[in-house]
Amino acid sequence: MDVSEIIIPGDTPGTEWRLPVLRFKGRDPKAPKTYIQAALHAGELPGTVLLHFLCERLRQAESQGAIAGDITIVPQANPIGAAQSHFGELQGRFDLGSRTNFNRDFPLISIVDRATLIEDLDDYPATDRLKRKLLHMALGADLVLDLHCDDESLQYAYIDEAFWPEAADLAAALEMEAVLLSDGESSAFEEAVGFAWKYEVPGERRPRLPGKLSVTVELRGKRDVDPVLAKSDADGLWRFLAARGIVGDEKPAATAFSGPAVPLDNVEIIRTPQGGAVLFHRDIGERIAEGDLLVTIVTRPGQPGGSIELTAPQDGLILTRTSDRLVRRRGDLMKIACDEPSKASRKAGTLEN
Repeated sequence: MDVSEIIIPGDTPGTEWRLPVLRFKGRDPKAPKTYIQAALHAGELPGTVLLHFLCERLRQAESQGAIAGDITIVPQANPIGAAQSHFGELQGRFDLGSRTNFNRDFPLISIVDRATLIEDLDDYPATDRLKRKLLHMALGADLVLDLHCDDESLQYAYIDEAFWPEAADLAAALEMEAVLLSDGESSAFEEAVGFAWKYEVPGERRPRLPGKLSVTVELRGKRDVDPVLAKSDADGLWRFLAARGIVGDEKPAATAFSGPAVPLDNVEIIRTPQGGAVLFHRDIGERIAEGDLLVTIVTRPGQPGGSIELTAPQDGLILTRTSDRLVRRRGDLMKIACDEPSKASRKAGTLEN
C-alpha cells in the first residue's frame, strides 16, 4: 500500500489541509480501476471505519498478489469540513465560509477535459481545490463509490439510472434495503463523475455506461459507527470487488438484490407544516399504508389543539427519519420509498441540499 498526502493550501496565511490517499497497485492493467472515498460530509463516519477494515484485508491481498485492478482509497475526504466546529458541534456538511454543501458544486466537465481540473489551482479557494482534486482522482477510475450516511436510516444508495440494473450487484453485496434511481441532474460528486462519462463527446449524451459505476452509498445513520457493522460492510464491499474481478482469485456466488429500486420522483419527503416537538409513531424499516399515522408535532404544549398529526400520503417503506426532536417549520422528518410517484413537485437533481 502506497500512502501519500495531497496538500491543499488554506485561504489565510499559515493554514493548509492534508488529504491522505491510500493506493493499492493491481497486477492486471486491464482490470477495472476503483476509487472509494468517505466522509465528504465530514461528520458521516460509517464509511471511514468501513474503509479502515477493508484496507486491512486489501493489505493482506496485496501481499499475496491477489489485487487485479488498481484501488485508490480516500478514507477522510474532507479535512476542511472536519476542522469546522461551531459551539462544539461539528459542521461538516456545509462550508462555513461559502455556505455551500461540500457535496455540491463539483465541476461538470467531459472526461476529455479531466486534466483541466487541476490546472491553475491557485485561482480557486481551498474548498474548490479540494473538490477538483477529488474529482480528478475519481475520473481516473472505472468504479467510483462515495460513502455517506443519512441521519436515522436504512442502508440504501443513490444510483444513476445509467448504471442500473448493472449496479444491482453492489446493492446485493452491501445488503441494501433500497435503491433510489437518480436522474444525474445535480452537481453532487457521484453525479459529476457520471456527467463526465456520459458526455465523453461534449454535447452528446450516452444513455448507458457499461463497465462504469458512480454511486453514493448511504451506510445507515450517523450514529451507526460500530465495529460489527463496519466489518460486515467491509466484507460486503470485498464481495462486490471480488465479483467484479478486482480482488481475490475466485468470484463469490452471485446474490440477488431484493429491495425496491425506485426513481427519486417516488420518494415522499414528510415535512412539518409548523415547528415543534416531534413524536414519531413509526420507525425506519417499517412498511406503511396510505393514511397511517406517522408523526405528531406538538406545536403549543398544554393548549387545546396544540398538536398536528401527519399521515402517510401513500403506501411505502420508511427509509430515513430525522434524529431531531425539535424541528422548524418545513423541516424534513422522513423519506418514504413508494411504488408510485409523489404528488409533490420535485426539481431535477438531488432530494435535498
